Amino acid sequence: MDDRVRIDKWLWAARFFKTRSLAAQAVEGGRVQLNGLRVKPAREVKPGDELVIHIGALEWVIEVRAPSARRGPAPEAQTLYAESEASRQRRFEAVATRKLALAPVRSEKGRPTKRDRRQLRRFTGDG
Repeated sequence: MDDRVRIDKWLWAARFFKTRSLAAQAVEGGRVQLNGLRVKPAREVKPGDELVIHIGALEWVIEVRAPSARRGPAPEAQTLYAESEASRQRRFEAVATRKLALAPVRSEKGRPTKRDRRQLRRFTGDG
């Protein structure tokens, strides 16, 4: 097996993205950096490369351990990279703060009810 593989294939095989096209879009959009540089999806990664991956509000800083173009089970995918301890800690803190954030008092459920419409009319003075 070759020791180099396309970055979009590797991100898909390492299970950072559900499809290879989503991985390619993330690389094109600049949400994935290879050794501190913005790259194209065809760029090859090799063991020892450092990747910074932004998915939503989370950030992973990982080192590529092994190349793989085959998507396997999750435990196998986790052997393809090593995440830095500082990155793991920041990610856990971000998840914890998001969980502690106050949820909206009332979640919107589509169209207003009859009661809501009456209250809106009273508030705006249209009724």
